[in-house]
Amino acid sequence: MAQSGTKIAAVRETRKGATIYKTNERPGTRAQVRYVRVSAYKAREVLDLIRGKHVADADEILQFVERDIAIIIRKALASAVANATNNDGQDPEALFVSACYADEGPTLKRWRPRARGRATRIRKRTCHITIIVSRLGENELRIRAERDARSGRVAGGTAGRASRRSRVAKSRQAEGHDHDHDHDHDHDEEVLDTDVEIEVDEVEAGEAIEADATEADTTEAAADDAPEASADEASEPEAAVETDDKDED
Repeated sequence: MAQSGTKIAAVRETRKGATIYKTNERPGTRAQVRYVRVSAYKAREVLDLIRGKHVADADEILQFVERDIAIIIRKALASAVANATNNDGQDPEALFVSACYADEGPTLKRWRPRARGRATRIRKRTCHITIIVSRLGENELRIRAERDARSGRVAGGTAGRASRRSRVAKSRQAEGHDHDHDHDHDHDEEVLDTDVEIEVDEVEAGEAIEADATEADTTEAAADDAPEASADEASEPEAAVETDDKDED
């Protein structure tokens, strides 16, 4: 269960003017995840990677860390940024991880049977993860804005979001124009395809008429030749009869 809030706890100033905060109570907006089923040692190895980083850089690091605890830490970081944005009115582009630590939680005791009737203790560790985000100083923000300008990226904050919205709107308008243009071309292609199909149908119809005429001529020629063949066949028996008569004589 994540717990969050802004804690500028009991502070004390020394005689020399130094400000001292109580242990584990630092200024900034925090988010806490309690009773995580992982040891504090494993969580600290990942937390060391994002301490002092900008929230965007920290989120990118956690996204590619190949450890399961990085998923929980990334959710806690997102919760801290959301708390700072919604509760404290902070600009999310101007936040960095000012502090992050893991405290040990209660340990669950389990037993595993071993040889000769003995047993071995199993310790299932838990921890409480806390992430605190704070606003960068003006000098750091200026340096980051200059670095983004040199790299060609738009600076963060309200101006950056407005610029991104304008770019997205222009892109959508361009996509809509391209869609209409492509639609016109598609319509022209459909008309051309229809013309081609009509011409092909006309050619096929002409070929069919020519084929019918050729078949009719062939049939008439066959009908003209048929009587002559029948006459020849009729004369053949008479010739055979005359031959038989001659043989008898």
